[in-house]
Amino acid sequence: MPLLLALETSSPVCSVALTQDGALLASAELRLEKSHSSHLTVLIEQLVANAGFALRDLAAVAVADGPGSYTGLRIGAAAAKGLCYALEIPLIAIGTLPALAHQVARQVPGAARYRFAPLLDARRMEVYAALYAADGTELLAPAPLILEADSFAAELAADPVVFFGSGATKFQPLVANNPNAAFLSDVQPSAIAVAQLAEAAYARQDFRDVAYYEPFYLKEVYTTTPKSAG
Repeated sequence: MPLLLALETSSPVCSVALTQDGALLASAELRLEKSHSSHLTVLIEQLVANAGFALRDLAAVAVADGPGSYTGLRIGAAAAKGLCYALEIPLIAIGTLPALAHQVARQVPGAARYRFAPLLDARRMEVYAALYAADGTELLAPAPLILEADSFAAELAADPVVFFGSGATKFQPLVANNPNAAFLSDVQPSAIAVAQLAEAAYARQDFRDVAYYEPFYLKEVYTTTPKSAG
């Protein structure tokens, strides 16, 4: 009866979930700006204890793999790797975009009729985008995309597409007259979806190397050097 802990820190929402044999035992989230570094460890400890377990009972830790916030992904990866190393348990990485699509597809009536396009804001008119069928089949791989009026034109000509995520509101005005384009608001990545996908990954032993794992940033991390005051 594997007990799995899932962490989702790729967005402004910091969330954790605990599952066992496909059943959700507990979950918690904080929608506080920049709360990940100071609250994630506390959330984990409280969640596991409130569910009646100890950290040593965990069979594996799953973490949202990205893309998303560079800082958030690093915090989640560090916490997951630290737990896995200390407890000598496997690490599972679940992509943020497939998890988000899974999360939405489970809630949409008649989901098989639609394609699901998570869009995560990447500043200006750029997003991290992908496309999935209702069963999770990847139709377009995660990639950076500059939104234009003809983005997803072929996909929208073929099927109804549901757009959601932090970047969806930027795309909505560009396809406002397309009857095949549907939009959902206030959809944030959740550790619950990460945990659900992690159950299948655990069953097929799809584990990452704890020592060398790095999140899937999708784009290079750019840093700047402060100008000298002199």
